[in-house]
Amino acid sequence: MEDGLLYWVLKHIFIGPWLWLLFRPKVEGLENVPAEGAAIMASNHLSFSDSIFLPLVVKRRITFVAKAEYFTGKGIKGWISRAFFGGTGQIPLDRVGGSAAAGALATGARILNSGELFGIYPEGTRSPDGRLYKGKTGVARLALETGAPVVPCAMVNTHIVQPPGKIWPRFVRVHIKIGKPLDFSRYEGNAFDRFVERSITDEIMYELMELSGQEYVDVYAAKLKNQDAQPPAEPLAAAA
Repeated sequence: MEDGLLYWVLKHIFIGPWLWLLFRPKVEGLENVPAEGAAIMASNHLSFSDSIFLPLVVKRRITFVAKAEYFTGKGIKGWISRAFFGGTGQIPLDRVGGSAAAGALATGARILNSGELFGIYPEGTRSPDGRLYKGKTGVARLALETGAPVVPCAMVNTHIVQPPGKIWPRFVRVHIKIGKPLDFSRYEGNAFDRFVERSITDEIMYELMELSGQEYVDVYAAKLKNQDAQPPAEPLAAAA
């Protein structure tokens, strides 16, 4: 079964109806999603389930990129993984020159240039503690290179539904808030200008903060996670 058909079958027949029944998602601002044409769906990132609930409530297909490993498994488990991720609108990440970030942007540009919706998490990784972290400028570069508007999307309660590391979800009502599209055409021709890209990204993150009600932290989430992963320093007494 082709991914496109599988996507609609899972969304409307096998998975979607159960998600609506169990989690009763509340949606605000659905009218802000363009009825046609390219758009960047920029969301905060609290949980793995964000990539399921946002496509669930939006009528048009949203494509996210996912780790290539999800699509290369062997046997029945590999088939299930490919079917699930492909059927929920995710495609394998094409690494350009070995860079995951460059691969995600190249994939996003291809999708947007085809007039479709592309989902992206400007924070780059899931929030480690429920707060909103500094956005990476890839979302701005995509907007500048493709001319696509950016639609801010705030996911609320998904970190309670599916906390990192937990297999079984909790049946808590999910809330999705979709803001008005942001037009950055005034910056046309300024792709790769790091000051412009940072200004655009900060504007997007401000809209996400307003929509989600999260506390904003002006630090990259990945940096915080890497610091937490480091072994504790030796006590001063032991080092003396």
